[in-house]
Amino acid sequence: MSLLDRRSLLRLALPLAALGLGACGFTPVYAPGGAGAALRGQVLVQEPTTQPGYLLARQLETRLGRSNPAARYALDMTLDVAEEGLAINSAGDITRYNLIGEAGFALRDTTTGSIVTSGDVRNFTAYSATGTTVATLAAERDAVERLMTILADQIVARLFTTALPA
Repeated sequence: MSLLDRRSLLRLALPLAALGLGACGFTPVYAPGGAGAALRGQVLVQEPTTQPGYLLARQLETRLGRSNPAARYALDMTLDVAEEGLAINSAGDITRYNLIGEAGFALRDTTTGSIVTSGDVRNFTAYSATGTTVATLAAERDAVERLMTILADQIVARLFTTALPA
């Protein structure tokens, strides 16, 4: 009997929760008028000059949509990737590396030149250097790609939460 009471309570609670979200100004990101819809295909990502910059720009364009040069917004970025040794074996060889990435971004309105939003994101990933030279290089390349994916996700999340919807 108590199971039926819980189901009844749940049926009443869900519509009330939806009303509460509507009252607080909640708008889905990709809904009409949401930040995702307003930015989709409207952000010209700065041209990359490095391999990690290319990977970051590619991930951003995947999430925001590729735009033309006449886009409403331009995304200016700075990128810094540092590598530090983590684990050292008894022979003095580094067997694990941390890749630390920091990306600064500024979303600029191309019509007025004003900055809509800006910020910095920072994260890390690691890779092992215990295999062959080829395996270590592949692990490093994969770690850089993972790091750029993480940074792109953080930038897009910030853009969607701080950019004004259309």
